[in-house]
Amino acid sequence: MPVKPGASIDPRATRARVLSSAVQLFYERGVHTVGVDEIARHAGASKLTIYRNFGSKEGLVEAVLEYRSEHIHRWLVTHLEGVPAGRERVLALFDLLTRWYARDGYCGCAVINAAVETRHLDGPVRQLPRAHLTRYRELLEELLAGAGAGAGRAETLARHLLILIEGATTITAIDGDPAAGHDARAAAVVLLDAACAVPAAPAAPAAARPQRY
Repeated sequence: MPVKPGASIDPRATRARVLSSAVQLFYERGVHTVGVDEIARHAGASKLTIYRNFGSKEGLVEAVLEYRSEHIHRWLVTHLEGVPAGRERVLALFDLLTRWYARDGYCGCAVINAAVETRHLDGPVRQLPRAHLTRYRELLEELLAGAGAGAGRAETLARHLLILIEGATTITAIDGDPAAGHDARAAAVVLLDAACAVPAAPAAPAAARPQRY
Protein backbone atom coordinates (compact mmCIF):
# COMPACT_ATOMS: atom_id res chain seq x y z
CA MET A 1 0.00 0.00 0.00
CA PRO A 2 1.43 3.41 -0.93
CA VAL A 3 2.62 5.63 1.89
CA LYS A 4 0.40 8.67 2.41
CA PRO A 5 2.04 12.10 1.97
CA GLY A 6 3.57 13.25 5.23
CA ALA A 7 3.37 9.78 6.83
CA SER A 8 6.51 8.34 8.40
CA ILE A 9 8.06 5.12 7.10
CA ASP A 10 9.08 2.35 9.49
CA PRO A 11 11.99 0.52 7.77
CA ARG A 12 11.63 -2.57 9.96
CA ALA A 13 7.90 -2.82 9.28
CA THR A 14 8.50 -2.38 5.56
CA ARG A 15 11.17 -5.09 5.55
CA ALA A 16 8.88 -7.43 7.48
CA ARG A 17 6.05 -6.75 5.01
CA VAL A 18 8.28 -7.53 2.03
CA LEU A 19 9.51 -10.72 3.68
CA SER A 20 5.95 -11.79 4.49
CA SER A 21 4.88 -11.24 0.88
CA ALA A 22 7.85 -13.20 -0.44
CA VAL A 23 7.21 -16.05 2.00
CA GLN A 24 3.61 -16.31 0.80
CA LEU A 25 4.18 -15.89 -2.92
CA PHE A 26 7.24 -18.14 -3.14
CA TYR A 27 5.37 -20.88 -1.28
CA GLU A 28 2.22 -20.64 -3.40
CA ARG A 29 3.86 -20.30 -6.81
CA GLY A 30 7.58 -21.00 -6.59
CA VAL A 31 10.81 -19.02 -6.46
CA HIS A 32 11.33 -18.76 -10.23
CA THR A 33 7.74 -17.88 -11.10
CA VAL A 34 7.48 -14.89 -8.77
CA GLY A 35 9.50 -11.80 -9.64
CA VAL A 36 10.62 -8.82 -7.59
CA ASP A 37 8.02 -6.58 -9.28
CA GLU A 38 5.16 -8.77 -8.06
CA ILE A 39 6.57 -8.96 -4.54
CA ALA A 40 6.91 -5.16 -4.47
CA ARG A 41 3.28 -4.71 -5.55
CA HIS A 42 2.04 -7.30 -3.07
CA ALA A 43 3.98 -5.71 -0.20
CA GLY A 44 3.19 -2.13 -1.17
CA ALA A 45 6.89 -1.34 -1.41
CA SER A 46 9.28 -0.24 -4.12
CA LYS A 47 11.82 -2.45 -5.85
CA LEU A 48 14.49 -0.11 -4.53
CA THR A 49 13.35 -0.89 -0.98
CA ILE A 50 13.63 -4.62 -1.66
CA TYR A 51 17.14 -4.31 -3.07
CA ARG A 52 18.17 -1.99 -0.26
CA ASN A 53 17.04 -4.53 2.36
CA PHE A 54 17.99 -7.80 0.68
CA GLY A 55 20.57 -6.89 -1.94
CA SER A 56 19.08 -9.03 -4.71
CA LYS A 57 16.32 -11.53 -5.36
CA GLU A 58 18.70 -14.30 -4.30
CA GLY A 59 19.26 -12.44 -1.03
CA LEU A 60 15.49 -12.30 -0.56
CA VAL A 61 15.25 -16.05 -1.22
CA GLU A 62 17.93 -16.63 1.44
CA ALA A 63 15.98 -14.53 3.95
CA VAL A 64 12.81 -16.49 3.18
CA LEU A 65 14.61 -19.82 3.67
CA GLU A 66 16.06 -18.66 6.99
CA TYR A 67 12.63 -17.51 8.14
CA ARG A 68 10.89 -20.70 7.02
CA SER A 69 13.45 -23.01 8.61
CA GLU A 70 13.34 -21.16 11.91
CA HIS A 71 9.54 -21.04 11.84
CA ILE A 72 9.22 -24.79 11.19
CA HIS A 73 11.72 -25.70 13.90
CA ARG A 74 10.13 -23.41 16.48
CA TRP A 75 6.65 -24.70 15.57
CA LEU A 76 7.70 -28.32 16.08
CA VAL A 77 9.54 -27.69 19.35
CA THR A 78 6.73 -25.59 20.81
CA HIS A 79 4.02 -28.15 20.07
CA LEU A 80 6.09 -31.12 21.23
CA GLU A 81 6.95 -29.57 24.59
CA GLY A 82 3.53 -30.53 25.93
CA VAL A 83 4.01 -34.23 25.10
CA PRO A 84 5.79 -36.45 27.65
CA ALA A 85 9.35 -37.30 26.67
CA GLY A 86 9.82 -40.74 25.19
CA ARG A 87 8.27 -42.75 22.40
CA GLU A 88 5.04 -40.70 22.57
CA ARG A 89 6.89 -37.49 21.75
CA VAL A 90 8.63 -39.07 18.75
CA LEU A 91 5.31 -40.26 17.30
CA ALA A 92 3.62 -36.97 18.20
CA LEU A 93 5.91 -35.30 15.68
CA PHE A 94 4.39 -37.46 12.94
CA ASP A 95 0.87 -36.65 14.18
CA LEU A 96 1.68 -32.95 14.06
CA LEU A 97 3.04 -33.18 10.53
CA THR A 98 0.02 -35.18 9.35
CA ARG A 99 -2.29 -32.40 10.58
CA TRP A 100 -0.13 -29.92 8.65
CA TYR A 101 -0.47 -32.03 5.50
CA ALA A 102 -4.27 -31.79 5.78
CA ARG A 103 -4.37 -27.98 5.89
CA ASP A 104 -5.82 -26.01 3.00
CA GLY A 105 -3.11 -24.57 0.80
CA TYR A 106 -0.50 -27.15 1.76
CA CYS A 107 2.25 -27.15 -0.89
CA GLY A 108 5.00 -29.18 0.75
CA CYS A 109 8.05 -27.95 2.62
CA ALA A 110 8.98 -24.43 1.50
CA VAL A 111 12.67 -25.03 2.23
CA ILE A 112 12.90 -28.24 0.23
CA ASN A 113 10.80 -26.78 -2.59
CA ALA A 114 13.21 -23.87 -2.88
CA ALA A 115 16.20 -26.21 -2.71
CA VAL A 116 14.90 -28.12 -5.73
CA GLU A 117 14.19 -24.93 -7.67
CA THR A 118 17.62 -23.44 -6.94
CA ARG A 119 19.68 -26.63 -7.25
CA HIS A 120 21.83 -24.99 -9.98
CA LEU A 121 22.97 -22.23 -7.60
CA ASP A 122 25.77 -22.18 -5.06
CA GLY A 123 26.25 -20.31 -1.80
CA PRO A 124 23.76 -19.79 1.04
CA VAL A 125 20.76 -20.73 -1.12
CA ARG A 126 22.19 -24.28 -1.23
CA GLN A 127 23.66 -24.30 2.26
CA LEU A 128 20.49 -23.24 4.06
CA PRO A 129 18.42 -26.32 3.05
CA ARG A 130 21.30 -28.57 4.15
CA ALA A 131 21.41 -26.77 7.49
CA HIS A 132 17.63 -27.17 7.73
CA LEU A 133 17.89 -30.95 7.32
CA THR A 134 20.77 -31.11 9.81
CA ARG A 135 18.67 -29.23 12.34
CA TYR A 136 15.77 -31.62 11.71
CA ARG A 137 18.03 -34.64 12.31
CA GLU A 138 19.36 -33.11 15.52
CA LEU A 139 15.82 -32.58 16.78
CA LEU A 140 14.98 -36.20 16.00
CA GLU A 141 18.14 -37.38 17.75
CA GLU A 142 17.13 -35.38 20.82
CA LEU A 143 13.63 -36.89 20.78
CA LEU A 144 15.03 -40.39 20.35
CA ALA A 145 17.53 -39.88 23.16
CA GLY A 146 14.58 -38.95 25.35
CA ALA A 147 12.99 -42.24 24.30
CA GLY A 148 16.02 -44.16 25.57
CA ALA A 149 17.99 -44.62 22.35
CA GLY A 150 21.75 -44.56 22.76
CA ALA A 151 23.83 -41.97 20.90
CA GLY A 152 24.84 -44.21 17.99
CA ARG A 153 21.41 -45.75 17.60
CA ALA A 154 19.65 -42.37 17.88
CA GLU A 155 21.80 -40.94 15.10
CA THR A 156 21.04 -43.81 12.73
CA LEU A 157 17.34 -43.92 13.55
CA ALA A 158 17.05 -40.13 13.17
CA ARG A 159 18.30 -40.44 9.57
CA HIS A 160 15.73 -43.15 8.87
CA LEU A 161 12.88 -41.14 10.37
CA LEU A 162 13.88 -38.03 8.45
CA ILE A 163 13.64 -39.99 5.20
CA LEU A 164 10.11 -41.01 6.18
CA ILE A 165 9.18 -37.43 7.04
CA GLU A 166 10.56 -35.84 3.88
CA GLY A 167 9.10 -38.62 1.75
CA ALA A 168 5.62 -38.14 3.23
CA THR A 169 5.97 -34.36 2.96
CA THR A 170 6.78 -34.58 -0.76
CA ILE A 171 4.24 -37.28 -1.61
CA THR A 172 1.43 -35.33 0.05
CA ALA A 173 2.39 -32.19 -1.87
CA ILE A 174 2.17 -34.15 -5.13
CA ASP A 175 -1.00 -36.21 -4.68
CA GLY A 176 -2.78 -34.09 -2.07
CA ASP A 177 -3.56 -37.03 0.22
CA PRO A 178 -2.39 -36.57 3.84
CA ALA A 179 -2.63 -40.34 4.35
CA ALA A 180 1.09 -40.44 3.60
CA GLY A 181 1.58 -38.98 7.06
CA HIS A 182 -0.20 -41.94 8.64
CA ASP A 183 1.88 -44.33 6.54
CA ALA A 184 5.09 -42.62 7.65
CA ARG A 185 3.99 -42.87 11.30
CA ALA A 186 3.22 -46.59 10.90
CA ALA A 187 6.69 -47.14 9.41
CA ALA A 188 8.21 -45.13 12.27
CA VAL A 189 6.52 -47.46 14.77
CA VAL A 190 8.13 -50.45 13.03
CA LEU A 191 11.55 -48.80 13.17
CA LEU A 192 11.13 -47.87 16.83
CA ASP A 193 10.00 -51.40 17.72
CA ALA A 194 12.98 -52.89 15.88
CA ALA A 195 15.39 -50.50 17.57
CA CYS A 196 14.02 -51.31 21.00
CA ALA A 197 14.15 -55.05 20.31
CA VAL A 198 17.82 -55.06 19.37
CA PRO A 199 20.16 -54.76 22.37
CA ALA A 200 22.87 -52.16 22.20
CA ALA A 201 26.24 -53.45 21.06
CA PRO A 202 28.56 -54.09 24.01
CA ALA A 203 31.49 -51.79 24.48
CA ALA A 204 34.77 -53.10 23.10
CA PRO A 205 36.96 -54.55 25.86
CA ALA A 206 39.96 -52.54 26.91
CA ALA A 207 43.22 -53.74 25.48
CA ALA A 208 45.07 -55.98 27.92
CA ARG A 209 48.27 -54.59 29.35
CA PRO A 210 51.35 -56.58 28.41
CA GLN A 211 52.80 -58.40 31.40
CA ARG A 212 56.31 -57.66 32.49
CA TYR A 213 58.59 -60.43 33.64
